Amino acid sequence: MKKILVLGLMTFFLFSCAQKTGKEGNAENKSSETAVAKQSVIADGVKPVAVIETNLGTIKVELWPDKAPVTVENFIGLANGTKEWTDPLSGTKTKRPFYDGLIFHRVIKDFMIQGGCPLGNGTGGPGYKFEDEVYARGEEIKGEIKDDETALTVFQTVFLPYLQAGGGDRSKLDKDIMDITDACMKNNNGTAIMAHPVEYYIEKTGFKGKVYRNGKLLAPVAYGTIAMANSGPNTNGSQFFIVTKKDGTPWLDGKHTVFGKVIEGMEVAHKIEDVEKGAQDKPKEDVKIVKIRVEIPKDKK
Repeated sequence: MKKILVLGLMTFFLFSCAQKTGKEGNAENKSSETAVAKQSVIADGVKPVAVIETNLGTIKVELWPDKAPVTVENFIGLANGTKEWTDPLSGTKTKRPFYDGLIFHRVIKDFMIQGGCPLGNGTGGPGYKFEDEVYARGEEIKGEIKDDETALTVFQTVFLPYLQAGGGDRSKLDKDIMDITDACMKNNNGTAIMAHPVEYYIEKTGFKGKVYRNGKLLAPVAYGTIAMANSGPNTNGSQFFIVTKKDGTPWLDGKHTVFGKVIEGMEVAHKIEDVEKGAQDKPKEDVKIVKIRVEIPKDKK
């Protein structure tokens, strides 16, 4: 099953690379234990506004806690300096505004502008990762696995976190899980996963929680939206990107959490995408994030 191989197994290798190189993640260019607090401090119906000040102008982004509450809470905490994170340079935990002084390290015209890496090269993050918020929750998956779509969901939900935790070291991983993973890769299908019920994999991997089908897509990766960059499912941290492609990027739908949209300053985003780039799409002259602050209205308008 090609879908399993492309969306599942390839993601595992992305995870392995991330473990070995420290790569935090990117938005994919078609052309070329959650660390976030669960208790919301945002009133129902309120849409905070992130003010992103750069050396090329200011971008204002309306955030969508109704669609991505965990992601919005994380972004606000990092931006305003109310959330603890680990400085990758010193290894110490701190609680100061995360984004101030960082750069847009990856800029691709007619695609997106990406920032939020504390190392300035796309390999850094806040020292933790958290889950995606891309689909509404569908029905719970129980018992036999009878089709490719269900196998993919089980692989992404149960297998991938387990494989990632092992860092690619087979000696740390269950032999049966690895044999099934190998069979999926060799045969290019998900038949091997269908050999056991969901409960078997939950027990084998020590997965905590339930497995659900994907429901409705919460938000497309459309023009002007802000979304989380990642290195595979459930690897969000601090890096984000703003879409500058007028037609949007539908190939990224369901792969990146969308948590807001630009309401002012889109011309600044376009100005940033037009700067001269060097290797790895990095601007030759730094495009700096002077600071990001999020304003939280007390009541909905």
